[in-house]
Amino acid sequence: MALGTATSPYELRFDAGRICLDLLATTHPVERLGAVEPLCAWIAGSGLVPPGTALAHADAEWVAGFRELRSCVDQLVRGAHTLLPASYDLALHRLNEAARAAPPAPRAVCREDGTLVRELAVVPECAGLLAVVARDAVELLTDPVARAAVRECEGDNCPVVYLDTSRGRRRRWCSSEICGNRERVARHRRRAALARA
Repeated sequence: MALGTATSPYELRFDAGRICLDLLATTHPVERLGAVEPLCAWIAGSGLVPPGTALAHADAEWVAGFRELRSCVDQLVRGAHTLLPASYDLALHRLNEAARAAPPAPRAVCREDGTLVRELAVVPECAGLLAVVARDAVELLTDPVARAAVRECEGDNCPVVYLDTSRGRRRRWCSSEICGNRERVARHRRRAALARA
């Protein structure tokens, strides 16, 4: 999985700690997967495919498939206690169905300079890529230790969910540079306003 804060031009984030949680982050602050091009940027940026993998065959059905999986993962990660049993069961069924497909097989290819690089054995299909994300979600949801480390950002109006792997498990924000900085600025302004009063 690729790490970092953003890739232009879609301002995609890959810092949630799990690929399935990175997929959830594509809804904030606006919909990031509204078309094929940004979806392909997310697929490449997330590390689902090796750099340079052609995704010209991706279409609107891919967008719909990734958005549906995102919705299921979101419901299962956030709403296990608030969902109606039928909604929870449907989301779980769809997640498990997506996880059943065979993910694209990697292979090592020797470059002219003798270095090995990763490529996919076949052209990646949507179902196989969805399976990688769905299997990551299954692993997260069924691992009690990882599940206990899932946090929602404490930033104002920030719904981003991340895996807290910090020392002491005291991480409060999806990003110290984004939401953490906003909170520090807000605190400073409150203190300055109190000092003036």
